[in-house]
Amino acid sequence: MYWPIILNPTPNVKPCIKKVFENNNVFCIHDENEVENFTHEFLDGEFWQAQNAVVGTAQGRGTTWFIRYQNKDWVLRHYYRGGMIGKFNKDSYIYQGIDKTRAAQEFELLNHMRSLMLPVPKPIAYRVIKNGLFYKADILTERICNAQDLVSLLAKQSVDEALWHKIGRVIKQFHQHNIYHHDLNIHNILIDEESRVWIIDFDRGEIRADSTDWKMNNLSRLLRSFNKEKAKLESLHWENSYWELLMNGYKSN
Repeated sequence: MYWPIILNPTPNVKPCIKKVFENNNVFCIHDENEVENFTHEFLDGEFWQAQNAVVGTAQGRGTTWFIRYQNKDWVLRHYYRGGMIGKFNKDSYIYQGIDKTRAAQEFELLNHMRSLMLPVPKPIAYRVIKNGLFYKADILTERICNAQDLVSLLAKQSVDEALWHKIGRVIKQFHQHNIYHHDLNIHNILIDEESRVWIIDFDRGEIRADSTDWKMNNLSRLLRSFNKEKAKLESLHWENSYWELLMNGYKSN
């Protein structure tokens, strides 16, 4: 069996020790390696505000919370619906069992990818709150510190050919393991201060059967995001010729 070279392996990978918390309609799993004295309130942004542990936020469909707790840095996300459905149903999903919830699937996929030493955040905990036939969910993951997303980086400076190659090669590593990212875009690619490339936000990601079609669609979506951000910000350091550099890296593995 062929295993690809890992360019910037995820450091300090420990097997996840899953601990279950369940109380009436609330179900949580957390990694005992990462969390002491766990409470389901760890999945509430307002809880962390009361602890003065919120060090930043980001706005998308909802608020993403950046948490600093006992010298650890975490990201807390609530699951929101997008598209037309999201205008009428903000964050409720049909409940078909814990394993089929968005939070459980992302948590398990992150664990799997880390076992492959792919550069993704550690999953810390998730929570599912059931309400009749529906549920709402939240996930807590590691924050990649001293990193910025690719659009923020390109808004300030151009990047060299070596980094474009590296981005392409990292994406190829995920594809070699048949990891599908539902929304691969330049906001979900992070570059840290050591020029390591990370990929985040695997909501609705999955392991797929090997196929060139979905992999090329993944890349096409990424290219559209470059052009979309360039249309928003003319000064973005992006030119179509950079795509060839990225693809050269992708094809080099």
